[in-house]
Amino acid sequence: MKSLIEIVKEKIIKDIPDCNIDIIDNTHLHKHHKSFNKSKTHLKIIIQSEILKKLKRIDSHKKITGILKDEIETKIHSLEIKIL
Repeated sequence: MKSLIEIVKEKIIKDIPDCNIDIIDNTHLHKHHKSFNKSKTHLKIIIQSEILKKLKRIDSHKKITGILKDEIETKIHSLEIKIL
């Protein structure tokens, strides 16, 4: 069974083939928060992509959140996106 990070990486690469992507699980940094839910993940995604760099920041973030819509609804609590 694939990990959430593997699933996220595959989905993004499938839709944005020119990207180089790093995904960091920062869930452990949030375990003391009042609303912490151990079944939800806190991810930081760092993407190098000429396609995304050509878009406005809001549009590149919307593209990523659109790709990960199902995961955001069910498995991701927070998502930090950095476009390089």
